Amino acid sequence: MSTQHPNVAGEPTQTGTALLETATAAIQGFGPINQIHQHLCAFHFYGDDMTRQVEAHHFCAHLNEEVRQCLIYDSPTSDARLIGIEYVVSENLFMTLPDSEKPLWHSHEYEVKSGMLFMPGIPGPIERKDMEKLVKTYGKTYHFWQVDRGDAIPLGLPQLMMAFTRDGQLYDHLAKDVEKRFGVSFEEERAKRAYLKGPDHGVHPRANGGGKGQKTVLRETDCKPGTHAHATSVPRVFV
Repeated sequence: MSTQHPNVAGEPTQTGTALLETATAAIQGFGPINQIHQHLCAFHFYGDDMTRQVEAHHFCAHLNEEVRQCLIYDSPTSDARLIGIEYVVSENLFMTLPDSEKPLWHSHEYEVKSGMLFMPGIPGPIERKDMEKLVKTYGKTYHFWQVDRGDAIPLGLPQLMMAFTRDGQLYDHLAKDVEKRFGVSFEEERAKRAYLKGPDHGVHPRANGGGKGQKTVLRETDCKPGTHAHATSVPRVFV
């Protein structure tokens, strides 16, 4: 028996590989993965192009009360593609960041209050207890796999992603598709979340790109040589 994701390049997974994976899974530990406790569904857009919008499924773990780290997949199915990562920090930690760093982070206030950020399958009252915390946070997100353009493997540079901050930005067909598949209503949830309060100091003006587009670029630079005895040359690399 072999398996293959229809949108991923490469040969199908063979039976022998599957058997080997079963054996290693029975022996090895997966500590970091086992700490994942939460599934959040949301939407991202590319930091320099709001017309490119993607559905993003976050599988998150707390490092502590103020820091979460999330693996981002294009769907919640077992054959989902890992497309990115997001770090989520409290308002207090965000405020300690250098001003040059803040534009790389996006606020979560609108996402939460609008209802478009949700926890699939979780009853509303339980979900909203966590949203009371999440509404005040900031996230830093990079996508490595540009599935929206049909890439069969991850191509190009990691892309800084942003989140929506006002009505009318998210494509209606994306919203309706997710609502239908997960049996949720963003508008109904918006009403139920009306009591939520965003960051105590308001959304920082330098967050969300500081109101400007943000794009990852590549430039050529010199690379410092190693410290070993034969490290005499300075190779040129791209960073």
